[in-house]
Formats: sequence, structure tokens, C-alpha cells
Amino acid sequence: MNLHTQLLQRAAQGKPIRVGLIGAGKFGSMYLAQVPRTPGVHIVGIADLNPEAACRNLARVGWDPQRVQAASLDAALRDGNTHVGDDWRALVCHPGIDLIVESTGAPIAAVDHMLEAFEQGKHVVNVTVEADAFCGPLLAQRAAAAGVIYSLAFGDQPALICDLVDWARTCGFPVVAAGRGHKWLPHFSDSTPDTVWGNYGLTPEQATRGGLNPKMFNSFLDGSKPSIECTAVANATGLTVPSNGLLYPPASVEDIPFVTRPISEGGVLERKGMVEVISSLEANGRKIPYDIRMGVWVTVEAETEYIKNCFEEYNAHTDPSGRYFTLYKRWHLIGLEVGVSVASVALRGEPTGVATCWNADVVATAKRDLNPGDMLDGEGGYTVWGKLLPADTSARIGGVPLGLAHNVKVIRPVKKGQSLSWADVAMDTTTDAYKVRHEMENMFASPVQKAA
Repeated sequence: MNLHTQLLQRAAQGKPIRVGLIGAGKFGSMYLAQVPRTPGVHIVGIADLNPEAACRNLARVGWDPQRVQAASLDAALRDGNTHVGDDWRALVCHPGIDLIVESTGAPIAAVDHMLEAFEQGKHVVNVTVEADAFCGPLLAQRAAAAGVIYSLAFGDQPALICDLVDWARTCGFPVVAAGRGHKWLPHFSDSTPDTVWGNYGLTPEQATRGGLNPKMFNSFLDGSKPSIECTAVANATGLTVPSNGLLYPPASVEDIPFVTRPISEGGVLERKGMVEVISSLEANGRKIPYDIRMGVWVTVEAETEYIKNCFEEYNAHTDPSGRYFTLYKRWHLIGLEVGVSVASVALRGEPTGVATCWNADVVATAKRDLNPGDMLDGEGGYTVWGKLLPADTSARIGGVPLGLAHNVKVIRPVKKGQSLSWADVAMDTTTDAYKVRHEMENMFASPVQKAA
């Protein structure tokens, strides 16, 4: 609980954490907005496909233009300024940088960035959770083998959920369920970039005025992003996932301990110890007051009468049995909180969430009937959405992970609602992302699967 003190010490010693940022879009810009207000951190370099746009984002979040005029990474290190360019490899390979923040949002490219960072002895804070969803366990293994740390990014909901789960277990509570909130109705899984704003309650004109990306926003609305994030949480915490996708039970904050109980006790869970997402909408579309849409939560159980009595004595809001209690944060601040991960990794040597197993997968699932020749367009697009499944189910059906379902040709008919398999698509098997995924599947495969 002393990260700020340690940052002050590093600042006083003139030994700041030297950070390289790949991707200065929305998430990266939010982190950059906080860096001038954080002691002991030096953004040495920023790599972005569009350096001019990155500089505009820096100006928008309040950076002094003089701070980003370093002609090179060497000059940035010497003068305490920042170099902005488009060469991510130069950034990752520079010996003067301690840690890389990967914030591109492009999962296939992100895998390349992170693997190279590990090879170069760099810690990585991964904002691109889409990459973690399809190969996080292997990325964690590669990092450990290289003697560096791989971490989910604080501020994004998966790391915040992992933090709550860790709190619960450190206190001695068994975790019954954990997850995030979401605005959800079943038909949202069919949503496309053409329909997203109506479902969000915005006009196309309002979205354009705000510079909002319809595909990105649709990846949240259609359930892809919640599935991606729950996959990361399950693989980092060892929690299990529903057998056939997220249920999205509607609930207010106060109702979460009621619904996140096993079915046998009046809740929705198949069993204890699962991830789930709480909807902020009733089935009829009515908004639920005091919702958890933008937040995270964990439900724990009082295993003894004494602990149950403590819940009662301290007026903890529980289910009617008094045994199940939910702790929550109603909000997450996204990139504004990434500094917690940077400090934890660099100063404590601790990730803020990292895959430890392969419990879950998010599988590309058809939004409409797909025909041979159709091209998959990834999360938030027109063709597929991401469905959360147990990893062994995905392995059995040969599920195509959503993170690899970009610019991929369909070669067999696929019905709406069907999860795609490797046999349904013509996949580019030469990318590092595919090779890592294939290696991970083999690493976790059962002896029967390996023999097949």
C-alpha cells in the first residue's frame, strides 16, 4: 500500500520508471493525462502508427508541446523528454526502457509487440485484453521464462475484478462469483456498427460529433467485450465460466448477492466460483436504478455462523440467508488508473492480474448466416460476436478465438448463433499470434486431444 511513497523515492533519486507506450489512442491518452501528475515515471517514448495524431492527443490531454520534441529515444533519456515516432520495435528494443505499456487495441499486432518485449527483457502492462483472451496463459509463460512480468492493466475491469478476488481470498472468504456490469438485452448480440447508436440511445449525429468509433462501441454492446474480459478474469483467478455463455442476470447493486448464488439457493449460478456479468436493464428494457453497469463486484460467502453474525452486526448488505455478501466498485476510470499497474510491476515486481490457467475462451459466433467467401471482421463488426465458453468446450469444438477472427475467409456455411471452428475458416497460420495460440492449445490439451 505504499506505491506512491516508492514513486517519490524514485523521483528523489533521479531514477524514474522508464516507460515506452505503444498506441496513443483513447486508452493510452488517458494514461498519458496522468503521467505529468505522477512522480517517478518517465515516458521515454511513444510509438503510434500515426505520430501526428499521437501528438495531437498529447496536446489535448494537457502535455506541453516542448516535452515531446525529443529527436530520438537517446535524447529523451538524456533530457527527460519524450520521443514520439512510429517504430515500435525501436522502442521495445531500446536498453534504456524498463517497461512497455501495450495499448494498441489490435490483438494480433499486440502479440508481436509483447513477445518482442519479453525477448528484450522488458516488463509488459497489457491494455489490449483481446490478446490476453486468446493466448494470455502462453504470454504469461513466455514472460516468466524471460524473467520479466506480464500484467493486465489496472483501470480496465479485468484487473479491477482480479483485485477484488484477491482481496476476498486474502481475507479468507471463498469467492462465490465475480464480474462486471453491462447494459444488456439478448438481441444486442445481433448489433452491428449500423445499429449500435440506437441501442446506446445516441443519434448518428451525436456519435459523429463525439468522434465515437461505432465498431469499438459495438464490441461492448454485442457482448464481445464482456466475454473477452471475463475470459481474462477466469484465466487469471481460476474461476469457472457458464457452460453456454454469460447469463447477464438483471440486478441492482443491492440485488447482486441475491442473484449471484447457486441455482439451488435461488440464484443463477451453475455452481459456486464463477464469473458472470450483471445487466443494468430488465428483460423489458427498463433501466434498473442504482446499477453496476460501469463497475465491478465480487460475492463472497460466510462459511461459519460467527462470520455470518459479523455481517449482520456491521450491517453488511447480504442475501436473505445472511451468508452471501457483495463488495463492489460502481465505476472504473479506465486509462486514468494504469499507473497502478506500472508502479506495481516496476516497484513491487507484482502483476495486477495475470493468467495462471486456461479455464475460459471467447469464441467467434455468427451474427447472421455466413456463407463461403464471407470475410470475418472481428469484434464489434457485422459478422461475429464473442461468446464466453469453458476452455475445454472450445478445445473440443475447435473454436476460433474472437481475437483471431479478423480478415478471415469463411469456407463452409455457418448458421446464425453457431460458434465457428477452425474447419469453417481459411486461417493465416503464419502469424505469431496464430502460432502462439496453437502452442497454447497443445500445452493445455488432454492426452486424448493430443493423440487426435
